[in-house]
Amino acid sequence: MMQYSNIKYEVKDSIGYIIIDREPQMNALNQHTLDELQDIFNHFNADSQVRGIILTGAGHKAFVAGADIKEFTDLSVLQARSLSERGHILFSDHIEGAPKPVIAAINGYALGGGLELALACHMRIAVEHARMGLPEVSLGLIPGYGGTQRLPRLIGKGAAMQMILTGDMIDAQKAYELGMINEVVPQERLIRRAEEILQKIFTRSRVAVAHAIDAINAATDKKRDGNKIEMDAFGHLFGTADFKEGVAAFLEKRAPKFPL
Repeated sequence: MMQYSNIKYEVKDSIGYIIIDREPQMNALNQHTLDELQDIFNHFNADSQVRGIILTGAGHKAFVAGADIKEFTDLSVLQARSLSERGHILFSDHIEGAPKPVIAAINGYALGGGLELALACHMRIAVEHARMGLPEVSLGLIPGYGGTQRLPRLIGKGAAMQMILTGDMIDAQKAYELGMINEVVPQERLIRRAEEILQKIFTRSRVAVAHAIDAINAATDKKRDGNKIEMDAFGHLFGTADFKEGVAAFLEKRAPKFPL
């Protein structure tokens, strides 16, 4: 693992915690932070001791308030295209494609690349004062880390068009009503609620959870046949020890004891 200067991390009770730690910059995503996120997600995804991941920002003001705009000023067209591609790979392959659940604990502003980062996670929980938006059109840009693709899937084309074309922010309650956020909680409950969700998932079959994540992701991946992915996974799971234990526990009216 590399030495981190922009993130903090720890592992506790099978949960990998990642904190983007650039509070004076409102946790903005510069290129070095993207490097560190890719490295820690690679590590956590490969670590069998980590069963789920919570991603949040330092402090109470911002989850991630966008990309670091100062880095944009000297980019060429080709460099900008490469930066967008890099973000797509990180967000799609390492976060959305993680074989274990990733929860974004949105502790404040989630704007631009910060909201796109949250959208790549499997679930999103936000504090009551959080505000979200994709303001890139006010810079003469569009979202470049998958926002134009993921937001319409979550909230529908019309609502996504309005958010992206106006660049307006919405509050956590509105985001919840649109289906962008799973839950809205008080500040003091944010991390605890994410932990509760993960701990419940940990009582389920680990192999089934990984296949479920993959099948759900395949539903919106034009390069994959989601129905085939589901059928193949369903058949494969019938041959696993987890399936045998799950069925036995159901018939015996007891809680299943899946491998950790």
